[in-house]
Formats: sequence, structure tokens, C-alpha cells
Amino acid sequence: QVQLVESGGGLVQAGDSLRLSCTASGRTFSFYRMGWFRQAPGKEREFVAAITWTGNNTYYADSVKGRFTISRDNVKNTMYLQMSSLKPEDTAVYYCAASTRAYGGIFGRGFYDYWGQGTQVTVSS
Repeated sequence: QVQLVESGGGLVQAGDSLRLSCTASGRTFSFYRMGWFRQAPGKEREFVAAITWTGNNTYYADSVKGRFTISRDNVKNTMYLQMSSLKPEDTAVYYCAASTRAYGGIFGRGFYDYWGQGTQVTVSS
């Protein structure tokens, strides 16, 4: 059984930084991709960033390029999202996701097999 647990969310001011963590437990050896999504009230869950478990290939949504950095620690089975220069429009519930698929559309929700419960990030102006 696989479990993903996010942490690190909170209330910050615009321009601040925040680091989210996602720790995976259980059978994680088959993960090829991990990513972050976010969902604001009344909006569809959207892609934020993704990373390959080997090779350090990273992908970002246009809205967060240059501000967010995704990384991983394979030994700790943990993925991180370092968020800088936060904006009010970054306010959302952030979800950790993992995929067992080697190929596919990494930007879509359907690509991922496992999801965490989410952590709230609120950015005030």
C-alpha cells in the first residue's frame, strides 16, 4: 500500500517563501514520476511541477517558472517544492502525486496513480 503525505503549508505574505514536502511510504520503487498539483476554490486542479525519479528532469507550469523549484531525495522517499516570491494567486491546496508510468502526459491528472491529502497554502497581499 502506498501513502503520500504532504506537509509545510501555511499562511504567508506575498513575496515570502515556503517549502512543501511530500513523503512516500509503502511500495514506491516503481515510481517513475512525481509531481505537484494545486487547486483553488472553484477552479480545476492544475499542474504545478513534476520530476523524474532518476535523471533530475524537471517540468514546470508557466505560472511558476523561475519561482518554484521541485526536487527529491530518493533515500528519504521525499519530494520537495521550494516556493519563492509567492503571490496571492498561488493560494490553493497543494497535492503531491506519483505515477508508475514511464511515459505519458505528465501535465494531466490522469497520468498519476497516487495522491496525497493536500496541504493548504495561503498567500496574503
